[in-house]
Formats: sequence, C-alpha cells, structure tokens
Amino acid sequence: MGNDPIYLIVNIIGGTYLSIVLLRFLLQMARADYYNPISQAIVKATQPLLAPMRRAVPSIRGLDTSSLLLALAVEVVMVLIIDFRAYGGSLPATYVVLCSLAGVVYSLLRIYFWAILISVILSWVAPNADHPGARLVMQITEPVYRLSRKVIPPLGGLDLSPILIFLVIQLAQGQVQRFVIV
Repeated sequence: MGNDPIYLIVNIIGGTYLSIVLLRFLLQMARADYYNPISQAIVKATQPLLAPMRRAVPSIRGLDTSSLLLALAVEVVMVLIIDFRAYGGSLPATYVVLCSLAGVVYSLLRIYFWAILISVILSWVAPNADHPGARLVMQITEPVYRLSRKVIPPLGGLDLSPILIFLVIQLAQGQVQRFVIV
C-alpha cells in the first residue's frame, strides 16, 4: 500500500486539505487573528465546501462543528478510496468511520506537535517575531500552553510545559495510530 501511487496521491492531496480544514478549526477555536494573511488563505481554501455546510450544521457552544464534519468527510473519502484500492471495498462502514475519526484525531495531534515544535524554536530564535506565521503559531499553541502550565508552572525563566505537551501528544498518537489507515 505504501508504494501504490494512488495511495500517495490520496495521502498528499487529501492530507493537505484535511490539514487546512483542521487549521481553520484550530484558528477559530483559539480565536486567532482573522485578518492575518495566512488565516485569510485558509478561509478562502475551505470556504467553498464549508459555506453550504454552515447553513445546515450549527455551531455548538462556539465550536465550529461544520469544520470538524468537513474534516471527517475528507478523511472518510480518503479511507474509502484506500479501502476500494487495497481491500476491494470490503471494510465495514463502522470500521471506515472509526478509522476516519482516528485519522482526524491523529492529524490534529500532528498539527499540534509541529506547532509546538515551531513555537519552541521561535522562542529561542526570534522570541518577539512579528511575522504572520509566527503570530498564528503562537495563537494556536497558547491555549495548550496555558492548560499545560496549570500542571507544570514555569520554573523561573524555564518553561517545561512543551515537554509535557510532547509527551501527551506521543502517548495519544500511539493509541490512535492503531486505527489510522491513511
């Protein structure tokens, strides 16, 4: 399956769009700057599919459920393509949904892993960076840092919260990875 060009194409195109949709969800969850040029690009990339969904799917307690449903739908399509290509369409529907949910969670964890890593590097290299990308990374990671700092408060000038976050992400990815097909 790893050498199959269809698998590679589905993984690259579908995974990229899935990441963009999940980034939109995370940006809204973190209440990141909407007028940031990167935020605007993400909104423009997801708007054609999200606009009709927003009319039918309401937000729940400020949670952008339509973005989550679109992410799940993208992952279901990816899993179904791989299922038909690799297994002849023999996977049960419940397993397809379970694998899709696991794929979305795994992708969210992967986004947070890279965002935390980038924020750690930025804190060393350019602590007061004013680049739009740096600001978005900081805005996305700040809620996770805040939660982590409740468990491990900063020790003087040393913040150990990224270590806890990386540990939790690795443990969660290990549990979820068993169900990930794409």
